[in-house]
Amino acid sequence: MITEFGHFALILAFLVACVQAVVPMIGAQKRWPGWMAVAEPAATAQFLLVALSFGALMHAFIVSDFSLRLVVLNSHSAKPLLYKISGVWGNHEGSMLLWVLILALFGAMAAWFGGNLPPTLRARVLAVQASVAVAFFAFILFTSNPFLRLAVPPFDGQDLNPLLQDPGLAFHPPFLYLGYVGLSICFSFAVAALIEGRVDAAWGRWVRPWTLLSWVFLTIGIALGSWWAYYELGWGGFWFWDPVENASFMPWLLAAALLHSAIVVEKREALKSWTILLAILAFGFSLIGTFIVRSGVLTSVHAFASDPQRGVFILGILVFFTGGALTLYAARAGVMQAKGVFGLVSRESALVVNNILLAVACFVVFTGTLWPLVAEMLFGRKLSVGAPFFNMAFTPFMVLLGLILPIGGMISWKRGKLGRVVQQLVPALVLALALAGLVWAMQTGRSLMGPIGVFLGTWLVAGSATDLLGRIGQSRDWRRLARLPRADWGKAVAHAGLGVTMLGVAGLMAWEEEDIRVAQMNAPFTVGAYELELLGVERVQGPNYFSDMGEVSLRRDGAEIAHLYPEKRSYPVAGMPTTEAAIDGGFLRDVYVVLGDAQAGGGWTMRVYVKPLANWIWGGAILMALGGALSLSDRRFRVAAGARKTAPARGVPAE
Repeated sequence: MITEFGHFALILAFLVACVQAVVPMIGAQKRWPGWMAVAEPAATAQFLLVALSFGALMHAFIVSDFSLRLVVLNSHSAKPLLYKISGVWGNHEGSMLLWVLILALFGAMAAWFGGNLPPTLRARVLAVQASVAVAFFAFILFTSNPFLRLAVPPFDGQDLNPLLQDPGLAFHPPFLYLGYVGLSICFSFAVAALIEGRVDAAWGRWVRPWTLLSWVFLTIGIALGSWWAYYELGWGGFWFWDPVENASFMPWLLAAALLHSAIVVEKREALKSWTILLAILAFGFSLIGTFIVRSGVLTSVHAFASDPQRGVFILGILVFFTGGALTLYAARAGVMQAKGVFGLVSRESALVVNNILLAVACFVVFTGTLWPLVAEMLFGRKLSVGAPFFNMAFTPFMVLLGLILPIGGMISWKRGKLGRVVQQLVPALVLALALAGLVWAMQTGRSLMGPIGVFLGTWLVAGSATDLLGRIGQSRDWRRLARLPRADWGKAVAHAGLGVTMLGVAGLMAWEEEDIRVAQMNAPFTVGAYELELLGVERVQGPNYFSDMGEVSLRRDGAEIAHLYPEKRSYPVAGMPTTEAAIDGGFLRDVYVVLGDAQAGGGWTMRVYVKPLANWIWGGAILMALGGALSLSDRRFRVAAGARKTAPARGVPAE
């Protein structure tokens, strides 16, 4: 009964979204207050109905209702509760229901917190948001219904993919969806502004918090996925340039560009046309990611489905919304003339360079991701584009970005003095060069990657600190730091976080040590500065798996540091093995141990890595997300908080 109730709630949400997409849009065009007022209660009702539907599906997974086809395919009665819950979105149909739940949530939030928006703009934003929801409701109900029943329920389910039975993967998809589905509200603001025919500083102030919120969630989601891949898959890496990884990374790059571009619109009423375009493209790339994951056009270990019918439906949604918005953008280009002028040396120019680098980097990733598909379609050749291409083509743009960020963050608006900024940054530059030189002197026979990474990371961290210290002036009144706006702290923390991540990436890739061998029992061996010894392998039973668990002693300079317990698990129901790496984590390095198969001649295959600065990668991501959250908590950048009661008059175009 609860399942039928959830299905009915989903159908009602679809109907409410249809009303919300049409009535407020007509009301805004005709200036009918009653029709425009429909948008807010409709957005709330739509969210509540989808939440009820999602709750009904979650209930079916928790109680193991095997009369539901989706539960049979993705759950098992012996599975721990956390993975029963995460099984709701660990499949195509359930993840799409999570998609529309978040889509409806952002629409409802725009209704709840958009009271200071001009009535016509608010109505149009909510109508556009609902039109996107209509398309995805139709996609779910007609091609991906999660509430299908089985005539003869089985005794038990087929279990969730064992790779997804992990805490990191339990929380990774919700955060990721909050990020790139959240960009839909930026898209709705852009399309609504194009229909209104007005983009001004108030619009930039309204769209910026939504972009920042989405970017923060995307950062957390991508970091969780990278962390999971690092410790769960047993291959020792943190990023594979897989098509689905790239599908979330491309919107992140464009969201970062949009965030910086919206600053220029808000402060100087410049870059209006470019900012609108970025808002459209950022959500467009989110839709491209959805198409990649669910169409089967590209092979990926992360893909949910490979159904051509579903792929065509999503492709139609992508073409309709992105193509329609770009057409409207072209038609309205004349009304987005920039008002603010600025010199070549200014913060505006630095932000333009920032945007160019991020956008081109996104295009590089996009080209590398889709090129195998293009090559097969046009030339009949099967190609593989892997890490060497992406590392070579993508890295230079990140190096340039790291070089200009400290300067761009400190230079003045409109007309700046480059010499003054460089003079302030001399201590940071000296420190970065000194550390890079020290690393170069210490390493022998290595590449430039390590010293360059240390220089860039130190330059970004020290540059952010210099920016903050510069705010206290000549008086050196340290209490002024506590009184700085949270947005200033947020910018410094986020930029420093990028520097810490760069340090981690460079350290891991430049100085990693690897050892692969057949380890014999009680036969110590050395990897780098560490001595390891396999003490034994024991057969253990988990809640829904069996495991060969090794015990490895880790020593340095003769002193025992830790006992590590790598595992090789087997899930009988799913019929699939997984590898559980054992990691001795440290501030400056990880020792990473993977247990392989037993060998006929005795011993076990074992891989050992020593990974310098590995945890700095995710520590930097945490700092970036924290910086975004600090900025978001600044009252000036909370949703519509910066708008005054007189602001609505500015956003309504003259008749």
